[in-house]
Amino acid sequence: MATTKRMTQTQLIRSLAEAEEGMTNKQARAVLGKLTELAISETKKNGLFVLPGIGRLVRVDRKARMGRNPATGEAIKIAAKKVVKFRIAKSAKDAIVPPKVKKA
Repeated sequence: MATTKRMTQTQLIRSLAEAEEGMTNKQARAVLGKLTELAISETKKNGLFVLPGIGRLVRVDRKARMGRNPATGEAIKIAAKKVVKFRIAKSAKDAIVPPKVKKA
């Protein structure tokens, strides 16, 4: 399997700084840090944070349920918990992976 290079945080900050004339790397890093803090605090407080055109962070409450230990097959109780999910916006998904065209 071929490995692909992903954009690092430093590359992202440089790209943001270059996109806006007059913005320094330090300012871009501050904007990215503030956006991260805001996303976390809003999701924690309201259960939802929307990044327009990209998607949303959603806090989901999972119910308690019964599961199985795969090694022994023994039934176990899985406790209720809260998880965070990212739901991608339809426009972003369609831009990344274009939908199939239906033939008539």
